[in-house]
Amino acid sequence: MPCPALPDGFDFTDPDVLHRRVPLPEFAELRRAEPVRWIPQPGNVAGFQDEGYWAVTRHADVRYVSTHPELFSSSLNTAIIRFNEHIERDAIDAQRLILLNMDPPEHTRVRQIVQRVFTPRAIRALEERLRTRARAIAAHARDRSGPFDFVTEVACELPLQAIAELIGIPQDDRAKIFDWSNKMIAYDDPEYAITEEVGKESATELIAYAMNMAADRKECPAKDIVTTLVAAEGEGSLRSDEFGFFVLMLAVAGNETTRNAITHGMHAFLTHPGQWELYKRERPATAAEEIVRWATPVASFQRTATRDTELGGKQIRKGDRVGLFYASANHDPEVFGNPDVFDITRDPNPHLGFGGGGPHYCLGKSLAVLEIDLIFNAVADAMPDLRLVGDPRRLRSAWINGVKELQVGTG
Repeated sequence: MPCPALPDGFDFTDPDVLHRRVPLPEFAELRRAEPVRWIPQPGNVAGFQDEGYWAVTRHADVRYVSTHPELFSSSLNTAIIRFNEHIERDAIDAQRLILLNMDPPEHTRVRQIVQRVFTPRAIRALEERLRTRARAIAAHARDRSGPFDFVTEVACELPLQAIAELIGIPQDDRAKIFDWSNKMIAYDDPEYAITEEVGKESATELIAYAMNMAADRKECPAKDIVTTLVAAEGEGSLRSDEFGFFVLMLAVAGNETTRNAITHGMHAFLTHPGQWELYKRERPATAAEEIVRWATPVASFQRTATRDTELGGKQIRKGDRVGLFYASANHDPEVFGNPDVFDITRDPNPHLGFGGGGPHYCLGKSLAVLEIDLIFNAVADAMPDLRLVGDPRRLRSAWINGVKELQVGTG
């Protein structure tokens, strides 16, 4: 029986849906009535030669799929739930070289290498530099005359600098990384007039840039993280192409997602003034996690069933695609008290904004939490009277909960 509140033909991956809003009422109806539901997709609109996907909306089911890679593959169809209908299958398969789209044991090998980037020691070594940058970003924004775009002036800068610092990208090259990453994820938004071909070219340029870095370090090792990742012999190092795809993943997973979490977080504070006053007064350590839960920058990823199985009372066939809707899981009332309330003191907060656990749990979680904490501390100090000037302008995307522009002002 169809859910009464879900219109015929409603597709959670339709870019026009996230362009308008996160479909929380529809998610709530599915969690109540049909937590695992088949969503038909006529005409191969997602780029896959199939007829649709299963929408998984409950927290427990999203976690189950995430923690059982032997049943639900990231590699077979990649983790991206919707491509362009004109994409070639070869272009989808090429993305299996990205860590996000690997399965064990290859995923295990690569992750064991790249996780050296995100050790507590490595993150601590960045903290003071990032704190200084966060304060400079907030001070520069404060000193502007008139309203400004919070996305470009504040939110985008620290995540970009953090990733660049982490892997040693020179300051003069950092704007290129930002531009390439934007173009890779913006092909669904007509305002940017970016074709899938331009996105592909940007990915190629970023990979080539990173591969050149790797080749340089292999030739002339230095005391930096790139050398650590690529210069060792045998299984303990990345090939140059593997390093290239790792940097590509960082540019999107580390840069874009944290930027959007910061933007959504600022909007949440300014539309919940009591929470902003509380934050300015007490600076609770729990705030960053609630911002990520509330924002859920990656609205969904997917897995593909490796064999016939059952989930949420539904029979999932081998080869079926399964959509993991993190935005829904993060509003599941079976897990979160008052899930539709923005509460920066929420504790515990077992949100799935960094993934549902398992092998693909976000490598950079500790860095993202640090960035969010640093930038909001800096904004609260420099611009305690920040106010909204206009509504956020949302990105048109099938799977990223993005904001293109958020006009704010001081005074």
